[in-house]
Amino acid sequence: MNSIDEKLRPILSTVLHRNAGEQEFHQAVHEVLESLGRVISKHPEYADEALIERICEPERQIIFRVPWIDDKGDVRINRGFRVQFNSALGPYKGGLRFHPSVNVGIIKFLGFEQTFKNALTGLPIGGGKGGTDFDPKGCSDREIMRFCQSFMIELHRHIGEYIDVPAGDIGVGGREIGYMFGMYKRLTNRYEAGVLTGKGLSYGGSRARTEATGYGTIYFVQRMLGTRGTSFDGKRCVVSGTGNVAIYAMEKILSFGGQVVACSDSDGYIVDENGIDLDLVKEIKEVRRSRISEYARLKGVGSHYIKGGSIWDVPCDVAIPSATQNELTGADAKSLVDNGVIAVGEGANMPCTPEAVHSFRKAGVLFAPGKAANAGGVATSALEMQQNASRDSWSFEKTEERLAAIMRNIHDACASTADEYGAPGDYVLGANVTGFVRVAEAMRAMGVI
Repeated sequence: MNSIDEKLRPILSTVLHRNAGEQEFHQAVHEVLESLGRVISKHPEYADEALIERICEPERQIIFRVPWIDDKGDVRINRGFRVQFNSALGPYKGGLRFHPSVNVGIIKFLGFEQTFKNALTGLPIGGGKGGTDFDPKGCSDREIMRFCQSFMIELHRHIGEYIDVPAGDIGVGGREIGYMFGMYKRLTNRYEAGVLTGKGLSYGGSRARTEATGYGTIYFVQRMLGTRGTSFDGKRCVVSGTGNVAIYAMEKILSFGGQVVACSDSDGYIVDENGIDLDLVKEIKEVRRSRISEYARLKGVGSHYIKGGSIWDVPCDVAIPSATQNELTGADAKSLVDNGVIAVGEGANMPCTPEAVHSFRKAGVLFAPGKAANAGGVATSALEMQQNASRDSWSFEKTEERLAAIMRNIHDACASTADEYGAPGDYVLGANVTGFVRVAEAMRAMGVI
């Protein structure tokens, strides 16, 4: 607690006590509160009426049973979650994560982060998150369909285009969204296109949504590099993960003239000194749904696979952690700094531990926190909602143009706020304070609710 303003320490103590054992949520709250001391010194009104305490407490937490039948005819049970964290700026908005690690603490951390991330977009969306401890790996399409249908039987009563609009996250792509949307339509007997985002183009989805989180992260980092008079052109880059965010982050890096030399999955990582063959990665992960170790076997000369280990031992100019929370540790950060990294952009949600973030900031490395850098996905989801509401469909070019403008605006707002509060170049403080002020102003206007 040493780095937190004395006035805010009781709030953190309450959060720790009330949410015992939820380490990721504790970490997320701690990181935001670290930035707010300067705010309440300059604007003491934000400490009134338990405003910060209310922001740290979800408006609603829903936990439910999800029974389903596997292909053998056996009944399986999973647990579903939806945390509707804050609706001051609009309907709750945030993805659904299907992964065995999911628990209420992780969903709360994600929903808390989502509240500020959504505020940074400047679009009218509140913060929420959901998911389940179901593991889609190894399941057939029919098993996934039956699970998604059972999950939606409970979830549908808590969502709606003016209430709560889920999307995808880890383990939830177009297939899962399609199954859930179909069940929602059947249960409610209405075609409410705006109730889910990340939909297929054939039934109300938005062009560029698939690419948006990865593209948006790279747009942000490109703008950030520009503050040092440089760009991705000619830079050596490492991107963790090979999911949706990582693949499209790599695609945009290549379009900006950078070279990606390593990427990973949960088993290990590949290094290709000639530059990752992104088409091959897409074939392995999106078509074959196989492991990244296949890359070295198929590519051959110039590439190799390392099982386990740390991808952050690979020297690079720019690092884009895009896999999962707390994947990049303090030791990893030291390796990156020692090897000359100049910029880090979080493509995933909170992928860097507090120790890693401290190391980057201390070393003067440009650091883009996830709540700012990966906001492109939810921003484009909001654009999908806009298209659904107007019964319209935009071109890829128009949607990407809007995405690029939103990411530039987020970067500039974070940089400007950091300057205003005496911390130039500190994007962590800039993102936390900008998001907080936008949410806090709306909450103050609405009274104590």
